[in-house]
Amino acid sequence: MDYILPKELHASRLDKALVELIEKSSRSQIQIAIKDGQIQINKVIISDSSYKVKENDVITFTFKEPALQTMQVSNIKLDVIYEDEDLIVINKAAGMTVHPGAGNHQDTLANALLYHANNLSNIGGMERPGIVHRLDKDTSGLIIVAKNNFAHANLAHQIETRQLVRKYKALIWGIINPPEGLIKNNIGRSNSDRKKMTILKTGGKEAITYYKTEGIFLNGLISLIECKLETGRTHQIRVQLSQLKHSVVGDQTYGHNNRKINNCSVEIQEKLLSFKRQALHSWYMSFIHPQTGEFMEFNTHMPVDIQEIVTLLCEVKK
Repeated sequence: MDYILPKELHASRLDKALVELIEKSSRSQIQIAIKDGQIQINKVIISDSSYKVKENDVITFTFKEPALQTMQVSNIKLDVIYEDEDLIVINKAAGMTVHPGAGNHQDTLANALLYHANNLSNIGGMERPGIVHRLDKDTSGLIIVAKNNFAHANLAHQIETRQLVRKYKALIWGIINPPEGLIKNNIGRSNSDRKKMTILKTGGKEAITYYKTEGIFLNGLISLIECKLETGRTHQIRVQLSQLKHSVVGDQTYGHNNRKINNCSVEIQEKLLSFKRQALHSWYMSFIHPQTGEFMEFNTHMPVDIQEIVTLLCEVKK
């Protein structure tokens, strides 16, 4: 369906303009459609909701047929840290995908949530019930889920305004210099591989991460750092550290894992070579409760597989 942008909507954001043009549409639904590549302006796909439209732009909305499959309910055990009538805080295991996609429609966190909770927000769409933000499949740790749309919108706003705080622990290759600081650049899709993100000189979205070094091991071969997200771009920590040549240990997508580990003990060599996921854990989260206004904070220990590596490295350090 085509729409001609009227004069009064000139210079509006794309998502806001479409809400005005399309009857009975919500901004969240429009944003999902934009991100999903369903919107063209003058025959060019635009995937940025904040794109400024111009008078007489021809906006084409390509309606996609709904997926034939429906969300399956899966009885998967969840490590629930906290739960009330509005939200759930979960310690997600490494290896669990957050929501369906790429052929996986039954073993995700979203499927497990449908079994666990009677009510979940639907702002994110049919296949993302309750999902306010994501963690990569092989990243473990704290994630927050909304049980109603009010809580979802409030928590999403806290993420956008940087009130919701997220901190990660990461094992990285090498010694990052300076030992504490800020990484700031723009991240967007890679032109050579659309499944990967990359640092861009122009375009993309601003990505900001604060970091500090907490430990150095094996004469500087590996470091333990803490990262605090100021923004939450896809693969943000992994991409930024990789660009600095200090990729996360075990990262199979952005990692530089061919390191000189021959001087390590056989036990450490075997442990590092067999570790096939990023050593990245979301260990801390704080936010303001959407209903009560109470300050909430949670933390969780690193999972066993990462802790085993840290224990080995500490023993060598002694």
